[in-house]
Amino acid sequence: MMRKNILILFGFVVLLTSCGNVRETKTLKLAHGLDVNHSVHKAMLKMGEHLEELSDGKMSVKVYPNQQLGSERENLELLQIGSLDMTKVSSGVLENFAPKMKVFGLPFLFRDKAHAFSVLDGEIGQNLLNESEQYWLKGLSYYDAGSRSFYTKKPVNTPDDLKGQKIRVMESESAMDMVRSLGGSPTPISWGELYTALQQGVVDGAENNPPSFYLSRHYEVCRYYTLNEHTMLPDVLLISTHTWNRLTNVEQNWVQEAAMRSVGYQRELWEQSEQEALEAVKKAGVEIVRPDKTPFFKQVESLYTKYKENPELADLIEKIRE
Repeated sequence: MMRKNILILFGFVVLLTSCGNVRETKTLKLAHGLDVNHSVHKAMLKMGEHLEELSDGKMSVKVYPNQQLGSERENLELLQIGSLDMTKVSSGVLENFAPKMKVFGLPFLFRDKAHAFSVLDGEIGQNLLNESEQYWLKGLSYYDAGSRSFYTKKPVNTPDDLKGQKIRVMESESAMDMVRSLGGSPTPISWGELYTALQQGVVDGAENNPPSFYLSRHYEVCRYYTLNEHTMLPDVLLISTHTWNRLTNVEQNWVQEAAMRSVGYQRELWEQSEQEALEAVKKAGVEIVRPDKTPFFKQVESLYTKYKENPELADLIEKIRE
């Protein structure tokens, strides 16, 4: 009997010891609204690989794509209450929570992609990432989302062709201002509901970058893609401050480093995906319209006058354009 009790006690000690040696992995939940073939989704998976490597397996990322956990705005609200750890949203949606982000919605703000990257990666971009912390949203990095252009059921060669057309936009004041200034009727609709809205004639068109136009299959309804490239809205990777504040300094550094490492990878993928998307929609019968951008630029000049009435935005515009 004594021997049996000793064996049971020994087994219990071994069990406790082995349980103590099990290493717990902190898994961050990251949700977004894009397709699994999108460069941003692939970059997030790469970020997860980097995080596991940097933390020696102590941390990982679980990605939920395709609006599995809600729209971009809904995901931001989940971050605010601490029910979701991370998300990716367009700066156009983020401006509802971080008002200075509105500056990125100004049409033709950047001269080219090199200019955009120099702003995003520099002091201006990094300061804007910090602005949303007071709303429980900490910006980690920017992903390239290229240039946004109009896709419609009727060809658009000049701003006059947009008059009377209902154009889907994000829940973004700057996007609505932009479409309105060009004569269109801005109509906010969730990304997940847009295909049906186009199909049923709720809206006549939308505006987005080539990969999103292609991967969403919106080209099946809208057969004209006008490359006027009016805005270059970056995507923003965010983490809930509730989650961030629970991490140690070392863990925070791992997360930040993993996020930054994924940026270069995403930008390389983006370059490839833009050309592939344009070639694919053209092959599917979409007419690619390459208009004179000058009339579009002149039509939206009034927006700069409006935004410059806000001293903070006026200062940002001046610094970005220098």
